[in-house]
Amino acid sequence: VFKDGVSRERFIFQVQVSMQQSDMQEIGNQIRHCLLIPFDNGSVSIVTEDVQISPILVLQCDAEAQQTLKGLFLWPNTTGGTNATCACPKNPRHSAIRPCKLSQWTHWKKPNLEDCPPVIEIIPDLDHVEVTPENAFDVVEMIEELLRNQSTLTYKELVTVLNKLKDIISVSVVTPYLGQSLINIISNILESDSNLGPFTNTILNITEEVGDKMVGYEGSYTLSAPAVAISVVDVVPGQFSSLSFGVMSDWTGNKAEIFINRYPSEDMVAFISLPSVLQNNLSQQSLDQNQPRIQFQFYANQLIFKSKPKKPVLNTFVVSASVTNASSPIKDLNEDVEVMLHHLQPNTHDKEVHCVYWNFSKNGHGGWDDHGCRKYNSTPYYTTCLCDHLTHFGVLLDVSRTQLDPAHEHILTIVTYAGCGVSSLFLGISVLTYIAFEKLRRDYPSKILINLSLALLGLNLMFLVNSWLSSWGLYSLCVAAASMLHYFLLASFTWMGLEAVNMYFALVKVFNVYVPSYILKFCALGWGIPLVICITVLMVNRDAYGSLLYTDAEYTLEPLDNSDNFCWLKDDLTFFVSVVAYAGLIFLFNIGVFVVVLIQIRHMRFNSPAGTRRGLLQDLKGVASLTFLLGLTWTVGFFTWGPARVVLLYLFSGLNTLQGALT
Repeated sequence: VFKDGVSRERFIFQVQVSMQQSDMQEIGNQIRHCLLIPFDNGSVSIVTEDVQISPILVLQCDAEAQQTLKGLFLWPNTTGGTNATCACPKNPRHSAIRPCKLSQWTHWKKPNLEDCPPVIEIIPDLDHVEVTPENAFDVVEMIEELLRNQSTLTYKELVTVLNKLKDIISVSVVTPYLGQSLINIISNILESDSNLGPFTNTILNITEEVGDKMVGYEGSYTLSAPAVAISVVDVVPGQFSSLSFGVMSDWTGNKAEIFINRYPSEDMVAFISLPSVLQNNLSQQSLDQNQPRIQFQFYANQLIFKSKPKKPVLNTFVVSASVTNASSPIKDLNEDVEVMLHHLQPNTHDKEVHCVYWNFSKNGHGGWDDHGCRKYNSTPYYTTCLCDHLTHFGVLLDVSRTQLDPAHEHILTIVTYAGCGVSSLFLGISVLTYIAFEKLRRDYPSKILINLSLALLGLNLMFLVNSWLSSWGLYSLCVAAASMLHYFLLASFTWMGLEAVNMYFALVKVFNVYVPSYILKFCALGWGIPLVICITVLMVNRDAYGSLLYTDAEYTLEPLDNSDNFCWLKDDLTFFVSVVAYAGLIFLFNIGVFVVVLIQIRHMRFNSPAGTRRGLLQDLKGVASLTFLLGLTWTVGFFTWGPARVVLLYLFSGLNTLQGALT
């Protein structure tokens, strides 16, 4: 204490003395004696109030590998109280400095990396970083830094981050500190303006795995972030009676607080009560078994649980409860699990509400299901639920973009694949025949028909192999398959339109029509326009292509094992603009040409000499040929709405998959 009595300071002195272990107490007493002697020089007086002496147990910082955004640094063994230097990985002419702090437990401090240029600048660069037990937390810090100023994540970036999170969990001991960092990253992903639909199952599984693997706490522990929170409770078999979780939060879902075994109140946005009968599903702990654990999850972001258009929308936050190390599946319980959820928008008009749960296997990629859940009570503000458990051408032009009944889906798939196979066979025979016999391909109509056949053959073949290519689970391969299918579909539409143009020139504009390099220009249009459209889609929005039914196994997350996965246009706007609108314009033109040609044929028939007129049956055959040649059967796809939707889809699939055989 200074003499004027104004200032009070605390000092830490470090004294390094070489001595025997047995002399430690004696040296400590000598140091204490010296420090307790008052000091006074007339102007300053120092009086010691408290002396604490601790031995320096660690004298140096051990060698350590540190993975950062600026590269991998290998810090050597360094004596406490000195600095270690390490060359920058990207520019060895510069160095990084890291102090080794001398203390009772001498340790490394945060390095100064200001002079080092970054090695990992964008999220895809993380693909080159191997996660190990030693660098796992370093990788977590790298991900947090990369996500800090990024509001939107692309499909590939999401894949990279989620794969790294899975690797971190698999190689690390998940402490509460690491678990909180992982939950923070998941929350940042949920709050980003990204398309999370394809990754719902993956994110849910990763979140649950954090809670399942967390150690280093006693009894219970809660991890909370703005968009997600989890709470885990270790239970003792034989002593479980009941358990409840409640969540209090603002109406954005932020600042969530989880309460255990607290009676529900009006301030709660979610509440789950687990019945005592759950005791029957808790395994009796043995030496080789882990203790049963109940985990509760709260999701404040509903965008991860996207509903299809024209479907009921999610009007609550999402909560879940699960049991780790259960002796049997938690289902068909004799006593119900009670779930109370607060409506985000008041149900003032008494609309129908449904109690649902997230079925990971529904639709191949997860979806809402009401099996085993029922509504117990509902008000404009709350709903209480009771639960007993914790692809074919028709889709490509199905402008409603809604799901079919599974039975019809299966039948349509068989019809489509069979039709495509038959069409591919006849188209292949037709192309080979025209190639083998030169006389058959001398006139313009034959050359146009060859190109149309090639486009349809490509379309049929790409459709037949699409699911197989998708099953490889490679994102780049799926994008290639989807873009090729898109290209051949547009090429088929374009050549149908060019067929109509040629027919108009031949039957209506019979005279004074000469176009230099006629077929060459047709080829430039027939194959060039679709190419320009597909390239434009890839340049503007590469993520528009992908699998319609990807699960959490997307893009190397896990090998896909569902042959029903289909690579196509995922983005609705791209689908309607580049497929529906394009096809609609062509078919409007083809219908116009079809009507004009029919009128012209009728005039020619009435003007022909008596006795040379064809019969009605021959005229009908001609009309049918024109219909298939101009692709007018595709227009059926524009009317697959309402009650007649399923019937029209059967008609659409049958007619168009056999177009190649009938053209």
